Amino acid sequence: MNLKDFVRPSIMAMKPYSSARDEYQSQDDDLVFLDANENPFQSELNRYPDPQQLLLKAKFAALKGVSANQILLGNGSDEVLDLLFRAFCEPHQDAVLTLTPTYGMYGVLAHLNAIENQTVTLTPDFQIPTEKVLEAIQPNTKIIFICSPNNPSGNLLKSDAIERILKSFNGLVVIDEAYIDFTASTSWIAHLLEFPNLVVTQTLSKAYGLAGIRLGICYASIEIISILNKIKPPYNVNLLTQNEALKGLSNQNNLNKQIEIIRSERIKLVEIIKDISFVKTVFPTDSNFVLIRVDDANKRYDQLIKKGIILRNRHGQSLCDNCLRITIGTPLENLKLINALQNI
Repeated sequence: MNLKDFVRPSIMAMKPYSSARDEYQSQDDDLVFLDANENPFQSELNRYPDPQQLLLKAKFAALKGVSANQILLGNGSDEVLDLLFRAFCEPHQDAVLTLTPTYGMYGVLAHLNAIENQTVTLTPDFQIPTEKVLEAIQPNTKIIFICSPNNPSGNLLKSDAIERILKSFNGLVVIDEAYIDFTASTSWIAHLLEFPNLVVTQTLSKAYGLAGIRLGICYASIEIISILNKIKPPYNVNLLTQNEALKGLSNQNNLNKQIEIIRSERIKLVEIIKDISFVKTVFPTDSNFVLIRVDDANKRYDQLIKKGIILRNRHGQSLCDNCLRITIGTPLENLKLINALQNI
C-alpha cells in the first residue's frame, strides 16, 4: 500500500494549521507568552494545553512499547475514528467495510462523512467469515473496521482471520481494542511494524474507568499518524483530560486489581445466568460485558427497568434477536441483578 496514493488528494495537499503552542513550547516559567491571545492572569487553566500531548504520549509509548510518533490522541475514540474517515475516504466516492453486529459509530460516521458502509455479517458464533469479507471488498473500499473483542457479542475475533485480511487488503485495517484489557490476549499493537496498513485504537473509557474524560488512542505507523496530525483540531485534548489521564496511567496496580475483580465477577455471573429459566443462550465473552439471548428481550428489559436494573437491549441488531447486553458491575450490583433475574 502506497500511503501517498491512498490519502485523499485534498488532505495530502493541505497545509495544516499551526497553533501558537505548536510553534513555541517551553517549561521555562520566566518567559512572557504574548503569542496566543490568552488571558494573562495566571490560573491553572488560562493557557492552552500542549497540542501534541507530549508527556501523555511518552507515557503511552513506554507502556505499549512503541515510539511517541506512532500515537495520536483524540477526544474519545470516536474522534480518532472520524479523523480516519476524513483523511482516507473521499465523500460520495469511497467506502468502508464493517462486520455486523458491531459498534454502531462506524456506520454513523460513514453516513456523517458521506461514505458508503459496506457490511458483512459475522458467523452465528460471531466470527469473521473471511472469504465473504475478501469477496465483499470493492475498488473503492478504503478501510475495514474490526472490533475485537467485539461489541455487542463480547468475544475476541480469531487472529488468523484478521491476519489474512491484513495481508490481502490494499487499504487500512482498523482494529478497535476498546475491551482488550479484559482479555488474556496480546494487543495487535505488537504487529504494527509487520503490517503497515494496521491501525489499532484503544481507550481509557473501559478498564481504566475514565469514560468521563473522553480520551481515545490511535496506534499506527509514523506515516499514518503524521497524516492524522495534519487534520486534527489543534487543541483536541484539553488540559484537564491530559492531567487525569496521566494520573490514571500512573496507577497500574489499581487498574490490575479492578480488572481481576471484573474477570472474577464475569465468571460467577455467567455461571448463575445460565440457570435462569428464560435465558436461552449465554454467549462466550472476553469483555467486561456478556451478551445473553432470552425468550423476549423487550419484555425482560422492561421488567428489569421496573426493578431498577438498566441493561442494553440489542434486539434488532443482526444475529442479536432477543438479546440483552449486561455490563459486569461491582459485586453488589451483580448481586442485585441476579436477584432481579431470579424474581421476574
